Amino acid sequence: MNVLLVDFDYMTNRLKTNSYKWDVDSGELPMWVADMDFETSPAIVDALHKRLNHRIFGYTSIPDTYFEAVIQWWKTRHHFTIKKEWIMFCTGVVPAISSIVRKMTRPGEKVLVLSPVYNIFYNSIKNNQREVLTSELIYNDNQYTIDFDDVEGKLAEPDTSLMIFCNPHNPIGKVWDKQVLERLGKLCIKHQVLILSDEIHCDLSHPGHRYTPFASISDAIAQNSITCVAPSKTFNLAGIQTSSVIVPNPEIRNLVHRGINTDEVAEPNVFAIEAAIAAYTEGEPWLQALMEYLLANKLYLEQFLTTQLPQLQVIHSEATYLAWINCRNVTDQVNDLCSFIRRETGLYVSDGAIYGENGNGFIRLNYACPKERLADGLQRLKRGVEAFQEINS
Repeated sequence: MNVLLVDFDYMTNRLKTNSYKWDVDSGELPMWVADMDFETSPAIVDALHKRLNHRIFGYTSIPDTYFEAVIQWWKTRHHFTIKKEWIMFCTGVVPAISSIVRKMTRPGEKVLVLSPVYNIFYNSIKNNQREVLTSELIYNDNQYTIDFDDVEGKLAEPDTSLMIFCNPHNPIGKVWDKQVLERLGKLCIKHQVLILSDEIHCDLSHPGHRYTPFASISDAIAQNSITCVAPSKTFNLAGIQTSSVIVPNPEIRNLVHRGINTDEVAEPNVFAIEAAIAAYTEGEPWLQALMEYLLANKLYLEQFLTTQLPQLQVIHSEATYLAWINCRNVTDQVNDLCSFIRRETGLYVSDGAIYGENGNGFIRLNYACPKERLADGLQRLKRGVEAFQEINS
């Protein structure tokens, strides 16, 4: 692929394309859901065109080349050796998580999460009649850490059977280091709690911050873990519905395999395999260009808020393209602030409270878009915050 063909400044019009993100009113600017406004790698587009030109779209099997692509990507990029038999295809990380919750826990049991965290975790637990058990991350000096005493106490509760972990962590953009993962993994083993690690943002670690796969820490931790990965966030392929579930332990793997097949989420659509293979075998140059562009956007956003909106604070992040912004100097009713900003300026961002109670006071803003669009969004944010403050002063 020729990376010179990539133009991340191009303002693709996504209105009237059945886009979940862009299903908004005229003049509105959505910067909420984790969906980039960039065209995907030309290598992926070429692979999909080739499959499309075949003109027959029947049931699709999973070839060895799919497993080889996943294995090679993690070995080369993340220095983690995965065996073919560990890998199972699933139609997405969220369907996998919900299926695993159903298969690996019983109704009424407790599932531990570290908040603030991806809001769908709560849905996957509650909708399956399990109880959400929350350990709040410690927020101090613009950064988050784990309260290990609280975590251990909750892991030790007799009905706690599963922990859903996020690595890197959404929405705060934290890349957990090896020492943290090892300590947490040992606690889960000690208290016989299974680890389910959502690592969908793993390829989006910022320069100087290396993602460590949870299952790579030790064989003992690997044998007590399930890992969900996908090219969807990395290559903007959410609508293609492709992911992998990695389970080293054969007994756990058999149960997960039975679950995703019983739930009918283990069969790929006709484009899912082609897209994933192309991403993992030919997408590296595009991803490198993307990461450089995202870093420039991140720095632009941070400078803008520092100079133009100092009453807001961007939380230090190490991964993803999602800015986690502290608005507590403006209001403790951020839901009202978000609604006001959208009504007055058209900017649509996420209220941090949906990620857990300790997310209240924050917003999440997606900066994976052309810089011109980001500049527009930040100007709207400035107008909205200042107007809100004037009305409520």
